[in-house]
Amino acid sequence: MAGVAWSSDAARRRLLYPVPMQETLKQLLDGQPLTEQDAERVFTAVLTGQANEAQVGALLALIAVRGVVLEELVGAARVMRAYVTPVPVQDVSCVIDTCGTGGAPKTFNISTAVAIVAAGAERDGRRVKVAKHGGKSRTGRGSAEVLAQLGVNIDAPPAVQARCLEDVGVCFSFAIHHHPAMRFAAGPRKSLGFPTIFNLLGPLTNPAGARRQLLGVFDGERVEMMAEALRRLGAERAMVVHGEDGMDEISTTAPSRIAHVRDGKVTVETFDAETLGIARASHADLAVSTLKDAAEVIEGVVRGESGPARDIVLVNAAAALLVGEVADSWEDGVDLARTSIDGGAALRVLEGLRGA
Repeated sequence: MAGVAWSSDAARRRLLYPVPMQETLKQLLDGQPLTEQDAERVFTAVLTGQANEAQVGALLALIAVRGVVLEELVGAARVMRAYVTPVPVQDVSCVIDTCGTGGAPKTFNISTAVAIVAAGAERDGRRVKVAKHGGKSRTGRGSAEVLAQLGVNIDAPPAVQARCLEDVGVCFSFAIHHHPAMRFAAGPRKSLGFPTIFNLLGPLTNPAGARRQLLGVFDGERVEMMAEALRRLGAERAMVVHGEDGMDEISTTAPSRIAHVRDGKVTVETFDAETLGIARASHADLAVSTLKDAAEVIEGVVRGESGPARDIVLVNAAAALLVGEVADSWEDGVDLARTSIDGGAALRVLEGLRGA
């Protein structure tokens, strides 16, 4: 249904009931993880303002110290989805997201460039529509900052995003505008100063309701868990990726671990971009020191500049096109991404995004 995405009034009413926060905190302190239902209850309390800041901070810290378990992640994600402000998409069948968890060694914004290139690719009239979900970064060079540097209106309202998705093939969904309930956790998250379960929840809560996803994670031990969470949450096709060099992308500096979600199952493989004829790069080839540099690299890739930045975008765009079922193989995906750039389609997508 248009305009519903993950959210519904029925879901909100179902999740709204009291939770004994003190009992929950003691359960966590005793080393007992939350069940999926427990997580739904406690995160409903957090996102409706029923828990005070001290309780929210304690909850996030206790989960972080012990480590997030799958049931907590899925339960919390269901609540996040119930409270998201949606992008009113008519047909989500070809909508994908390229959002990652962040927290990896800093390079230029690869997933943002991938969104633009993938949106420009086409095969026999088939295209993906990329609802790029993202926010600001502690480094000041997140997807929101770099897109603003590129001249994109990152504060576009949901209706404009939907029109841009339809007309241009990509939109940017600024997390801060789509998750108003997160205001109840903002203070504790900032005070704690370390990643919490919310860093994992953002990529699981695309405002356009994307059921296809290329999701990068900073921690290789979380690859399978994130994939299983996506499966339980109804993903049709996804790749959860982590480079062995620590990148939250499919790397070109080392092999990568990929968990595939397809046909209701999760399978895991080790993948090396060298098998596609992609030259091995170094982290220095992909690193940037300023926001201006990051934007210039993306613009250069979209305009056809060759080199390691283009190479890693091609590989990850191929993955996005596989997830969107526009490409039939890795090699096919790389060819489609290359044509998107060299034929000028990717640049037209960027210009359309700027003008939206």
